[in-house]
Amino acid sequence: MVGAATRKKIMGTAVISVTGLTKEFKMVRAVDQATFEVPAGSVFGFLGPNGAGKTTTIRLLLGLLAPSAGSARVFGHDIITEGAAVREKTGALLEQHGLYERLTAGENLEYYARIWRMPAGERKARIRELLEHFGLWERRHERAGKFSRGMKQKLAIARVLIHRPKLIFLDEPTAGLDPVAAVSLRDDIARLAAEEGVTVFLTTHNLTEAEKICDMVAVMNHGKLIAYGKPESLLTGNGGPEYIITGEGITDRILAKVVATPGVRRHTLDGNALTVELSDSSGPTSVIRTLIENSVTLEEVQRSRASLEDVFLHLMEGNHAS
Repeated sequence: MVGAATRKKIMGTAVISVTGLTKEFKMVRAVDQATFEVPAGSVFGFLGPNGAGKTTTIRLLLGLLAPSAGSARVFGHDIITEGAAVREKTGALLEQHGLYERLTAGENLEYYARIWRMPAGERKARIRELLEHFGLWERRHERAGKFSRGMKQKLAIARVLIHRPKLIFLDEPTAGLDPVAAVSLRDDIARLAAEEGVTVFLTTHNLTEAEKICDMVAVMNHGKLIAYGKPESLLTGNGGPEYIITGEGITDRILAKVVATPGVRRHTLDGNALTVELSDSSGPTSVIRTLIENSVTLEEVQRSRASLEDVFLHLMEGNHAS
C-alpha cells in the first residue's frame, strides 16, 4: 500500500478553501460556519456520525446547493457563481454508484467517456488504464449487474475518474463491503492519490481506514467542525500521553502516592497493569521513581497510543451537548 510519506511529496496548495460555510434547512442548521482547507494531492478524511452534515457539505462544494452564509472556492472557482466549472473539474460518487447494470464494465466506462466528449483514442486508452488499475480488465465484457458489491464500487470509482479530474468526492465508498473488499478499495484510493496526484475528499465511518490513508482529517458533529488537522496532531492533541506500567506489588497505599505524583492526570489499575495519563510530555520518570521507591517490581513500561477511533469518540462525547 502507498504510504502517507509518498503522498506528501506531491501535496501542494489548497484545492478547496472553505470559510464560514453555513447551510440551513427550515429549523435545521445542517452546516454551521465550517472553515477548512484541503491540500492538493491529499486524501482528506471527512468524519462524523450520520446527520453530522457531511453529505450536505459535499453538495455545497459541488455547487448543487446554495449556502445560507459563508463561502467556498474549489480550484479557485466560487461555488455559488461558478458551480458548473467546479463540476467539470471534479468527480463525485455519492449515494448511488451510477452504473447501468445491463451494460458491461467496458460499456459503462465507454458511455461516461462519451458524455465527457473524450476522443475515441483517448477513451480506449483511459478505459483500459482504469480497468487494469482496479483489477477489472479481465472482467470488462461482463455485465455490471453480475459484479460483487466491491467490484461495483471499484467500477463506480473508475467512472468518476474517467475524465481525469484532479479532485474526487467519495461518500462512504467502502460502506457495506466485506473486510477484504474494503481493504482492497482503500489501497486503490491511496494509490490513486499517489500515482495520479488526485485529491480525494473522503467521507467514512471506518476510522481505521481514515487513520491509515488520510493525510488530513476533519471531524463534524451537529453541523459544526469540531476538529481539523493531520491525524497525528489529533492523536496527540486530545489528552496527555498515556503509559501502561506493569509491575508486582502495586497496593492501594502505593497507588495513592502515584496519584499524588506531579503530572498524573488520570489512572486505572487492572491487575498488575497501571495505566497513567500525564498532563504533559515529560514522560513517566516520576511515576516510575515513585513505584521503585515503594518496592514495586517493574516488568514493563510502554506508551499507549490512542487510535483515531479513541479520539473520535472523545470528541463526540465532548460535543454531545452542542
